[in-house]
Order: sequence, then structure tokens, then C-alpha cells
Amino acid sequence: MTKTILITGGSTGIGAETARQLAPGNIILVHYNASKIAAETVAGEVNRQGGQAHLFQADLTTEAACVALVNQVAQNVDHLDVLINNAGGLIQRQPITELQWELMERIFALNVFSVMKLSSLCLPLLRQGTKPCIVNLTSIAMRHGAPSATIYGAAKSAIDAFTRGLAKEVAPDIRVNAVAPGVIETPFHEKVTTPEQMQAFKNNTPLQRNGQAGHIALAIKMLIENDFMTGETIDVNGGLLMR
Repeated sequence: MTKTILITGGSTGIGAETARQLAPGNIILVHYNASKIAAETVAGEVNRQGGQAHLFQADLTTEAACVALVNQVAQNVDHLDVLINNAGGLIQRQPITELQWELMERIFALNVFSVMKLSSLCLPLLRQGTKPCIVNLTSIAMRHGAPSATIYGAAKSAIDAFTRGLAKEVAPDIRVNAVAPGVIETPFHEKVTTPEQMQAFKNNTPLQRNGQAGHIALAIKMLIENDFMTGETIDVNGGLLMR
């Protein structure tokens, strides 16, 4: 059965790979912010793999943009089966002793407020879907702390809590789960993590390697397909953190 799937931050990294893996037979709504060329590339790949891609641009750090995005989606489709809240970012590393209020607002707007608002706005479309579900992206940073990325970790912890709360609030009609990636080799790290840090992460991981976007996309796919899971956060980190 064809699924209509909205993926935020779908132009690169985990979002792009998820779009590719979910493409066959499905309608993939790819949201992007600044990466138009990359988004167009993903759309082409989705179409070639037997899916149907639609592109939507929005800066999700404002309420107005979140509202505008959902309005655009609703003009193109009459329902959603899956919402994948993937858009997010560390933005920049900053020691807690030098923390700036403006940076805190930016981090929470991108990683928390947009997820909460989009989830709320998409509920009517999801309720028109078949076995609808939401998948949020959190991070290993919420589990073990991340020096110089403490606020990012706190933001992802908020999404972890939001996932459980929303799962209870919208049950039994809609399922809500999350994936907490470990260190994944995507453009996410290019501006905020040095090669030396990436190597250190690899050395400290029991599997002796960092993850790839496909590892997270597989977990997202599993959460979509398993209709007896809700309120759960799945850790995919190569053993860097075990519970």
C-alpha cells in the first residue's frame, strides 16, 4: 500500500537516505531549508526508485514557517501516513561558560519547537492516514552528555520526553517513536566536529566504526512497519552507549 511520508531535513544525511530507502511505491514529501540542489537530487533518486517526490522549502525555526509548510503540504496531499521529524542540528559548539541566550533559542527552535509544532499541525492529516505514525530524531548526546554541545543534548532530551508524552496523547490512533543516533558520518559533523574527534569517537565505539545514514534509515523503517511500538526511543550507536 502506498504511504504518504513527510521527511523534514530530507535533502542530506539521514533524511536523504531515509527518503531513498522508503521511496519504492511511496509518495515522499521532502522538506529542505537551504540545500535546494541536494533536495532536487534526492527527489530525482526517489522518482527513479519508483516513488513520487515532492519538494517543500521552509526555515523551520519560526512558527510562521512551520504553519506555511503544513499548509503547502495540505494543498498537495489529503493525508499523511508518516511524519519523520528529522530536521535539526548542533548549530555550533560552545562551552557552557560562554553560553549565549541567542544560541540557546536557535538550538531549541530548530531541534525542539519545530518538532512540537509540526507534530501538532500534522495531526489532522495523520488522522486521515492508514496506520499513521510519527518518528522523531533524538541523539546519543541526550544519553551521556556532550561537552561543548550541552544545550543540543538538552534539546534532544526534550524530544525524547515529548515523544513519550505525545505517544500517550494521540494513542491509539497514531503511534509516536524516536531514534537516537550515535556518531553518524553525515554532513551534520562537517562544520562542528574535527577529523580528530571523529576518529576518537570511532576508537571509543565497541564496533570500532562510526555509523552511516543507512543504519538510522533502517531503524526508522522498522518503527514505521512495526505497529505494536509506540512511545519508544531506539538507540543506534554501535555500542558507544549501552543501557
